[in-house]
Amino acid sequence: MRALHDKLPPLGTLGPLVALLAACVFFATQSDRFLTGANLSLVLQQVMVVGVIAIGQTLIILTAGIDLSCGMVMALGGIVMSKFATELGLPPALAIACGIAVTTLFGLINGLLVTRIKLPPFIVTLGTLNIAFAITQLYSNSQTVTELPPALTALGNTFTFAGTEVAWGALLMLALFGLAWFVLRETAAGRHVYAVGNNAEATRLVGIPTQRVLLGVYVIAGLFYGIASLLSVARTGVGDPNAGQTENLDAITAVVLGGTSLFGGRGVVLGTLVGALIVGVFRNGLTLMGVSSIYQVLVTGVLVILAVAADQLSRKGAR
Repeated sequence: MRALHDKLPPLGTLGPLVALLAACVFFATQSDRFLTGANLSLVLQQVMVVGVIAIGQTLIILTAGIDLSCGMVMALGGIVMSKFATELGLPPALAIACGIAVTTLFGLINGLLVTRIKLPPFIVTLGTLNIAFAITQLYSNSQTVTELPPALTALGNTFTFAGTEVAWGALLMLALFGLAWFVLRETAAGRHVYAVGNNAEATRLVGIPTQRVLLGVYVIAGLFYGIASLLSVARTGVGDPNAGQTENLDAITAVVLGGTSLFGGRGVVLGTLVGALIVGVFRNGLTLMGVSSIYQVLVTGVLVILAVAADQLSRKGAR
């Protein structure tokens, strides 16, 4: 019986997965183009940046925190990569490493402020959001960086699979979700993340270094934001200082829709992937139907409220 239970998908992903399938069925009846390979590949490309950001956001929310700075930190990483490669003439690999180092540094700063000074994550990341935005605009002079070397945009290239063009960046996103799922499910470090989110004080009393776990979560989240920076540059072909202005909310939306509790300690990272796909499918499907983008935002907001309400009800039912 236990073996059968281990083979079943986690309950936290079933609701979002049903919602995703229902959305796909609905939009398939509304547009003949929806279920084509080219369109589904496009959905993956559209969500790959937010999806990778949402992996880092999931780690933080599992510890009962939140990161409002993720989108702007991602944008700063993209500008650093782009300008270091084009203006400073650094080799593309080194420029990419510098951009990821900057986003990881922001993760370290967030983590230190939360763990050492005991500031609320909401306030800390609200502050670093504004700092990252200001640095991005000042360093780029609010100008888009163009003429990037091919290595910076390579993940935006495609390969043919079953007659459909699939972006390498989308494949990387799926691989990162798989890696995050394995670490959270199969390693002690992953279980410690859940433990801290469930009850940080009880976790500390059993000998787990909760502050070190929290700091590591914010640093690793910053690393994921750096990878998302590279995907953003690859997808658009430019370093855009105005990128990232909605990605923080989109990432939180994906996490919440995927069934991760905002109160920490409960959730599955694969659910976040499903949540990101739900947002991507709704936006893509409504676009194919000719629905105005403002209604897409409206629908996304309603979905978030419903997801949080469902989480609250399930928590009350578990008491």
